[in-house]
Amino acid sequence: MSLIGPGIISVFGIAFLAAWSYDRRRPYLVLLAAACALFALGASSQILYWPRDTGLNAMVSGALYTCAVIAAVEGVLSRSGRAFGLWIDIAIFAAFSLALWYFFYVDRSLLARIYVQNFGYGLLLCVAALRLSQLRRGRVVDRILFWTLFLFGLHFFPRTVFTVGVSPPAGEPAFADSVFWQTLQLSLAVLGAASAMATLAAAVSDLIDDLRRERDLDHLTGLLNRRGFETEIAAPMRRAPEGGALILCDVDHFKSINDTFGHDVGDVVLQEIGTILRRTARKGDLVGRWGGEEFAVFLPDASRSDAAECAERLRQTIANSRIPGLDDRSVTASFGVATIHEAGDWAALYKLADSRLYVAKASGRDRTVDRGMSAERSPREPVA
Repeated sequence: MSLIGPGIISVFGIAFLAAWSYDRRRPYLVLLAAACALFALGASSQILYWPRDTGLNAMVSGALYTCAVIAAVEGVLSRSGRAFGLWIDIAIFAAFSLALWYFFYVDRSLLARIYVQNFGYGLLLCVAALRLSQLRRGRVVDRILFWTLFLFGLHFFPRTVFTVGVSPPAGEPAFADSVFWQTLQLSLAVLGAASAMATLAAAVSDLIDDLRRERDLDHLTGLLNRRGFETEIAAPMRRAPEGGALILCDVDHFKSINDTFGHDVGDVVLQEIGTILRRTARKGDLVGRWGGEEFAVFLPDASRSDAAECAERLRQTIANSRIPGLDDRSVTASFGVATIHEAGDWAALYKLADSRLYVAKASGRDRTVDRGMSAERSPREPVA
C-alpha cells in the first residue's frame, strides 16, 4: 500500500515523458519526468529500506528527494523562463546533503533531519511559486498551477509541526507507523498528484496553444493567416461594432517579380512587405497575410480618415523601401480601405475593401482608395 503514492507519481512521470516525445522543444518536460522518477525512487528507497545501512539509507533517500524537488522546481520555472540555473541547483543540493550528513554522522538527530527536509523543500517550492507570481494574472490553467504549487509548498510547514512537533518517532519501525509518515505519504500522494496534474495540464495547454498558433500563422511571413485573422478580429468587432476599419493591400506586379527574379526573391519580397506592415501599422492593429501577395490590416476603433492615413503611410513606406535581391527595382502596393460604419458586418466590410482595392489596381496601382465604391459593386477579377 505504501508504494501507491510513488506509483501514482510515476504515472505522471510517464505522461510528462510522452508529452516531451511529442514536442521536444520543451526540455522542461524532461525535468518534470525526472522529478517524478526521482521522487518514486526516493520513496521506494525508504519504504523498502534499501540500502540496509540506516545512515546510507538516509543519505540516499534524502539525495533522491532533494534532486526530485530541484528538478520539479526547475521544470516549472523553466516553462516560464525563470529557472534558478545549474550552479544554484548544485548549491541547494550540497546544502541539503551537508545538513543531512551532519545531523546523522556528527550530531545525530532524526528530528533535525525531518525539519531540514520538510521545511527546506516547502521553502523551495514556495519560493518557486513566488517567482511565478505573474501566473496569477494569466490563464485559468496558469492560475491553478500557481496556487497548487504554492499550497503544496506551504503545506510542508503545518503538517510537519502538527505531526512531529518536538518528539520524533523512536526507531525505524516506529517511524514507519508514525502519524508523521502516514500523513506524509497521504499528503504527497494527494497534493503531489494535484501539483503534477496542474503542471501537466499547463504543459498540454501550451502544446494546444502552439498548435493553434501554427494553424493560424503564415509560415513565410509570421503574420496571421486568413483563418487566424478572421478569428482574431471577431472580438474587437463585437466590442466596437461601428468603430473599426479594414485595409487590404496587394503587391503590384508580383507575378512579374517572380518571373524576373525567381520565387526565392518573391518570398523575400513578401517577407519584407509583412515586416513593413507589422512595423508601420499602429499599436493594437491586426496584420495578416490574406493569401498570395495580398495582405490585410484591421484597425480597431478607427475612422475612415484614420484608416486612409494609415494606408497611405504603409503605401509610402513600401514604395520607399529597398528590398534585397531586386537590384534597383522598387516595389509598390495598392490599398483598399473600408470601415465597419459603412459596411455593417464582416462580410460586407471585406467585400467593400476588396472592391476598393480592385479600383486602386485598375486605375494605375500604387494608390489608396477609401471611398467611391459601394458594397454592392464588387467587380473582383484578378489583375496581374
